[in-house]
Amino acid sequence: MQDKISKIRNLISNNNLNAVLISSVPNIIYLTGFSNFSKDEREAFLLIVAQPQGLTHKTPGVLGYILTDGRYSEEVRKQVKDFELIEISSELSLEKALKNLAKKHNLKKLGFEGNSISFLEHKKLSKYFNNIYHLSISKLRSVKTPDEISKIEKACELGDKTFKYILKKIKEGVNEKEIAFEIEFFIKKQGADISFRPIVAFGKNSSVPHHFPTNNQLTNNQIVLLDFGVKLDNYCSDMTRTVFFGKATNEQRKMYETVLAAQSRAIDLLNSLFMIHDSIPAKNIDQAARDYIISQGYKTIPHSLGHGIGLEVHESPHLSPLSKDILRENMVFSIEPGIYIPGVGGVRIEDLVVLEKNGLRLLTSSPKELIEV
Repeated sequence: MQDKISKIRNLISNNNLNAVLISSVPNIIYLTGFSNFSKDEREAFLLIVAQPQGLTHKTPGVLGYILTDGRYSEEVRKQVKDFELIEISSELSLEKALKNLAKKHNLKKLGFEGNSISFLEHKKLSKYFNNIYHLSISKLRSVKTPDEISKIEKACELGDKTFKYILKKIKEGVNEKEIAFEIEFFIKKQGADISFRPIVAFGKNSSVPHHFPTNNQLTNNQIVLLDFGVKLDNYCSDMTRTVFFGKATNEQRKMYETVLAAQSRAIDLLNSLFMIHDSIPAKNIDQAARDYIISQGYKTIPHSLGHGIGLEVHESPHLSPLSKDILRENMVFSIEPGIYIPGVGGVRIEDLVVLEKNGLRLLTSSPKELIEV
């Protein structure tokens, strides 16, 4: 935990700030280990000041303040030892608490999460701090610790088990919603949760990258695209497999082989570059897969080649044509090329990988050869 807070304090120092206000739930989880707050409601904030010795508190080694209300205060006291609790109530509003802290520590320049704070919250903050600045806190999570990598790997293992299970459920007459339910049911029965709503697309529906499952029933000789993830111990997995119910047509087979080859080219390039350089522009890897797909006569990939993953399904780094992100050791991200033809269908293959000292390692192990069920 101290190392994570050190990243925040370095950010404070490098930007000549007095403090940083953390408002997004994933970053609160990252810095405290407490995961009971809702992502849909504003239930907590962290305030981390520049000088820890300036804090007055009862617990030695406190790293900052956690501001929340009575619904969570008991559990926070038990589980969050490194942050001093300030309980928000009808007598002490959040605005008043922040005003008190600003005065107490003479906080003039505050960093905040611009993609998490609302316009009205920004307006209120401006009353208590002379200057407020947007910071990208989430990027600090892009390089994973060994413990984080282990948790993602376990989520991937359960994802692989889910794929093996769901293949047995692919039968004529089943609909997309039923398969999506089976995926979610299996994952939750294992004591985990889904990391996002499963994407299940049959036939022509598979040409829509983020298709919402319908009552569309499976018939013979159709594409089946499955995109789902596991959330285990707060960390996420994400995988996509495309299989064929019945026999794949020549056109479908070519699509599949092209996508698989595009992914392999991206992986091979990443490995070869990492043997020479310890940092690689993410857009270069995207380009390798994208150019190959175009060279085979298909349209460009309509989405990025990949994205980082961890406490959130989508986080830094981003592998896209315009990305400025750099791939480094201990980053975990997806590689997911795809081809989508309206009226015909789509193929996507997605794996999670971790970039380690000796090169790239696949965290997803489900088979990638063309499967006909």
